[in-house]
Amino acid sequence: MEEPVKPPKRTHLICGKPVLGIAAFVICAYFTYSAYTDLRDGDFFWQNGWWTVLTWAVWLVLTAGLLSETRCRREHLLLGSALAALTIGLIFSAWTSAQPVTARYAREASLVLWSLAGLASLTTLPRPAQPQN
Repeated sequence: MEEPVKPPKRTHLICGKPVLGIAAFVICAYFTYSAYTDLRDGDFFWQNGWWTVLTWAVWLVLTAGLLSETRCRREHLLLGSALAALTIGLIFSAWTSAQPVTARYAREASLVLWSLAGLASLTTLPRPAQPQN
């Protein structure tokens, strides 16, 4: 009698891999800083153009694909926060007639989401081994 075919085991994409965790933190820190400087300077609007919308869409699809391939809760938090921030970017790069107040709230939400993603990326770093007594 044949054994049933088991689905492939999901693996950790980022958790425990210091280079990927640090790279994720640097990327999230860049987007957090970018959102902060835009808010500080009063520039609430995203660039509008089809290439910009397409770029946001590609990153959104890639992040959603990564999210579907992970099993670690810390990676889910990181990629979920990034996915939400990318969704905001896609919506507001395509929405050319957004009111300034709405765009400002979206920038603030983006700042919070990128900050959360950056903190979540730090949780994916490997923990130092505990000494055995």
